[in-house]
Amino acid sequence: MRAFATLLERLVYTRSRNAKLKLIGDYLRATPDPDRGWALAALTGDLDLPAIKPALIRALVEERVDPTLFWLSRDYVGDTAETVSLIWPRPERVPEPPFDLSLGAVVDRFRALSRSEAAGVLAAYLDRMEPEERFALLKMATGALRVGVTARLAKTALADAFGLDVAAVEEVWHGIGPPYPTLFAWAEGKGAQPVASALPVFRPFMLAHGLEDLRVDMADYAAEWKWDGIRVQLVHAGGETRLYSRAGDDITRGFPDLAEAFRTPGVLDGELMVKGEAQGADEHGGAAASFNALQQRLNRKAVTAKMLADYPAFVRLYDILFDGAEDVRDLGWTERRGRLEQFAGVLDPNRFDVSALIEAPDFTTLEGIRAGARDAAIEGVMLKRRDSPYVAGRRVGLWYKWKRDPLTADCVVMYAQRGNGRRSSFYSDFTFGCWTEEGDLLPVGKAYSGVTDEELKWLDRWVRNHTVQRFGPVREVEKSLVFEVAFDSIHSSGRHKSGVAMRFPRIARIRTDKPAAEADRVETLRRLIS
Repeated sequence: MRAFATLLERLVYTRSRNAKLKLIGDYLRATPDPDRGWALAALTGDLDLPAIKPALIRALVEERVDPTLFWLSRDYVGDTAETVSLIWPRPERVPEPPFDLSLGAVVDRFRALSRSEAAGVLAAYLDRMEPEERFALLKMATGALRVGVTARLAKTALADAFGLDVAAVEEVWHGIGPPYPTLFAWAEGKGAQPVASALPVFRPFMLAHGLEDLRVDMADYAAEWKWDGIRVQLVHAGGETRLYSRAGDDITRGFPDLAEAFRTPGVLDGELMVKGEAQGADEHGGAAASFNALQQRLNRKAVTAKMLADYPAFVRLYDILFDGAEDVRDLGWTERRGRLEQFAGVLDPNRFDVSALIEAPDFTTLEGIRAGARDAAIEGVMLKRRDSPYVAGRRVGLWYKWKRDPLTADCVVMYAQRGNGRRSSFYSDFTFGCWTEEGDLLPVGKAYSGVTDEELKWLDRWVRNHTVQRFGPVREVEKSLVFEVAFDSIHSSGRHKSGVAMRFPRIARIRTDKPAAEADRVETLRRLIS
């Protein structure tokens, strides 16, 4: 456990991607099974310790420490696990017998716990651990590591450490499961490469670069609309169907209607959306509901019959990776497109359709067509080189995304909250609002991205010097600072008092030059609803 705790501590204070890769790689090479497998599962979000919940942790620490002291400390530190690890009182005499504190033994113990046993066992472990080990255990137990490591980066570190191809690692990932004994046996040359052909496993997505200021020859590229849903992969193999998100998360249980409808062996890439009329129209290849409607179906382990009826899901297909058992990723886009259209011909048209191509003889014509994407509430345009194979990740020159220009609004900062990870000491998460006709300020969104490190430090000082009230970890501030906020679209929302919700808000500029009274009005935002 100590080695894993040291790894987490170093990752928190390491900003360089290459340095993080080396730290993880060195750990995986030096650590025996199954400890390294469980560490990798924790870093990739594949470790589940269901008996331990945040409420249980808070209750335990409040039994041992003055609750007011704990919450004041939590407010200052900005992270529950770190606060508990530091404030937990060490018993004068550690009880016997000693525990096996190796990572594998700790995980095995906590995975076997019932809810009724959890409190006593967790307290006993925290009594025996040093602060850094407590921190690692609590972070691992709650599944909220936040050490600046994505699942993709952790898999890349594994691949780099053992000389593997990260795409090959991702291809077999979902067919193994932690602590990944066959994966490490293959990595160390002690076993064969795991085979995923007969399993409904995830394959890495092909991604696109932003077009920026580049102009391309339309003789070499095909264009299609970029829809505003979530990218998904449909897999049917071995008699099973799986639906994966772009991050490789299995979301099948939330979309049983699609899983039931996709029973043809193969692997397809597409955009998950909900039926509706908010974005697109017949001339764009068919309409769909807004992203706000899709959100009613997302992040649910189970869905009701009413939800299935009110928000019918479908997938607009972009590409094909496997045609039956045949891997077609090495074929050029043009040939794969033909395969996709043929494959889609046997699918339920109410659940699956193929993304329409945009007829544009030259780039200037495409520019004019893209300009209408905002009016049709479509996210933008995709450009795909006609001879491009389907390769994992982003490859220069193959696929480009050309999103519509963002909308902007001037909003007043209302509340600030500490961030996570390396931002846990700074007020970096901001809630902002716009004015009503009556002169009230109503929240319209939250953002934490878009500022430089220097701007973050300035904002943190500003928050501390302009706080008017505190609500636990949240500070209400003077209504005097204006952000120019960029966002992709805006939708009606019954969950917000303002009645609107922004899609992908980010801080474009800090408007110290603009009086708060001149910020935008909610009514202005309502007119932008798509």
